[in-house]
Amino acid sequence: MSYDPAKGFPRIMPSLRYHDVGDALQWLSGVYGFTEHLRSVDDAGTILHAEVRLHDAFVELSAAPEGSRTPQGEGHSCHTLVVLVDDVDDHFRQARAGGAQIIAEPEDKPWGLRQYTTQDPGGHRWEFSQHLRDVPPGEWGARLME
Repeated sequence: MSYDPAKGFPRIMPSLRYHDVGDALQWLSGVYGFTEHLRSVDDAGTILHAEVRLHDAFVELSAAPEGSRTPQGEGHSCHTLVVLVDDVDDHFRQARAGGAQIIAEPEDKPWGLRQYTTQDPGGHRWEFSQHLRDVPPGEWGARLME
């Protein structure tokens, strides 16, 4: 099987840095339900790079350079990854049971999504969303730009 990111990958793929990619890979799979797609290890067996997927979405995990700071080390998060799931309440229960730090519990939003926010052990924020209904942007204070 060949590896061609130009086929079957989105045009933009988030890439997160972790001090221990193996731990992150295990945690993201066990708690958030991602499946491992690709893994690269060094001669000592340390995972340097991995890719996980959830349906058609991919996230790249890479080793943080020695001495670098990740969001966890900085004490704040400047980004959030938004992931669409089929059942946000079921996903929330799974994440909570797995030990995810809950930032915001599931809530129906005026734009037609039910969402919750969590933080992984690396300090990255994740917002899981379920589409409930189509709501015209004007009904929740937005407008489409043409």
